[in-house]
Amino acid sequence: MAVGVVQHSFSGHETFPFRYPWLKKGYDAVLADASVFLSDDAITTLGVGKNMVRSIRHWCLAAGVLEEDRGAGTALRPSALGTLLLDDDGLDPYLEDPATLWLLHWQIARSRGRAATWFWAFSHFHEPEFTREALLSALLRWTQTLPGKRVAESSLRRDVEVFLRTYVPSRSSRGDLAEDSLDCPLVELKLIIQQADGQSYQFRRGARHGLPDGVLLYAVMKFWEDHSPTTETLSLHDLARRPGSPGRLFGIDESSLVERLEVVERQTDGALSYGETAGLRQLYRRRPLDPTRMLTEAYASGGKRR
Repeated sequence: MAVGVVQHSFSGHETFPFRYPWLKKGYDAVLADASVFLSDDAITTLGVGKNMVRSIRHWCLAAGVLEEDRGAGTALRPSALGTLLLDDDGLDPYLEDPATLWLLHWQIARSRGRAATWFWAFSHFHEPEFTREALLSALLRWTQTLPGKRVAESSLRRDVEVFLRTYVPSRSSRGDLAEDSLDCPLVELKLIIQQADGQSYQFRRGARHGLPDGVLLYAVMKFWEDHSPTTETLSLHDLARRPGSPGRLFGIDESSLVERLEVVERQTDGALSYGETAGLRQLYRRRPLDPTRMLTEAYASGGKRR
């Protein structure tokens, strides 16, 4: 499939990781007024400072709960996913279910156009242990291979800082109740661990027992739509190792991914099946499957693996 040129972005968050209330605040505000983020009243409506208003807009778009309304200039609108998740009677409007955190991580880490550092770090950076400077240096080298204007190192440094704060709890946040100092919800996933020396970090990869089957299958279907929409098979190699794949973005080791896929036929009532033939390991699509159904089932089962 031909893929258009992606405009990678390394800014927009105003140096803030998103906070628990922000996505719901942004969703509700746009539901009431599609142009709220351009309004002088946005600060009052959202109850945060000017920079945080811009940050909320950025994260709502990066997480895919809002989208640009191409027919209405710079206005925004709730996405189908945003409505499903964050509406007052949605699946989890206040991010109380662990399934939502995995889903939001997936949405943000695949968003090259708005969270390029997140996409790159999980898709292309393979050092098991690293420092801020090592991460920055590797990111800088990668950006130099991208088409277009060079990205300033200062912008990348800020992006790296926010990326780490998305997944690593701040040492001063314990007991601090001010909203602008609370950790990002995604720290609960423990995808990145800060070492005792305070200087080095480690990606935590493995079986991902906390990742609900429904969220994993939703990600599999969205990846399939993005990369091979017309084919009825998808290789395990692509699912596990291709940049932007569920294996890369969730950090699932290959053997664990196989274990999860071996029961996919039962989970999807035969719509998908996994098989190995002549050493080729593939996922087969027997009939169309709605990714949204997989999400709904993840929440119906309490956000836990079946």
